[in-house]
Amino acid sequence: MNIFLIGYRGSGKTSVGGSLSHITGWSFVDTDLQIVKELGMNIYDIVEKKGWDYFRKKETAVLKSLCKHDKQIVATGGGIVLNKENTLNMKNNGKLVWLKATFETVKLRIMQDGKTKEYRPPLTSKELDEEIKETILLRKPYYEEAMDFSIDTDKLDIDGVCKAVMTNLRF
Repeated sequence: MNIFLIGYRGSGKTSVGGSLSHITGWSFVDTDLQIVKELGMNIYDIVEKKGWDYFRKKETAVLKSLCKHDKQIVATGGGIVLNKENTLNMKNNGKLVWLKATFETVKLRIMQDGKTKEYRPPLTSKELDEEIKETILLRKPYYEEAMDFSIDTDKLDIDGVCKAVMTNLRF
């Protein structure tokens, strides 16, 4: 079994994933960082040079490769659930935990993250506030359908989120 962390950018998937890895002793993989490693360029440049379609295809390939292994904590890209094949692969290989965050929390975390430009290229041509609101609304049904359970991360620190995940998984 693997634990797949899904949710919008800035919901805490990478931070929580690293902590869960330490707690469980399982390996930790971030699909976005794996893509960066394999292609030798940051996500912003990948999207700028090759486009979102190319990035999404690479994301699917990376996920398929990861699903061949067991006992991993996997932080996924925020849009991974948009592809039903990805959702099925994750469901067949583990539990999906939706890390939920409100617009305000997501915006704050994105603004505080020094790596936003490299790892969070714009998804649309809209202003940040509008993009976040629209994309959260658009993706919500995908996260709801994919998840095994969700954790509201707005008022929890990383340890609190990890405890909630472990409790739900009965570790």
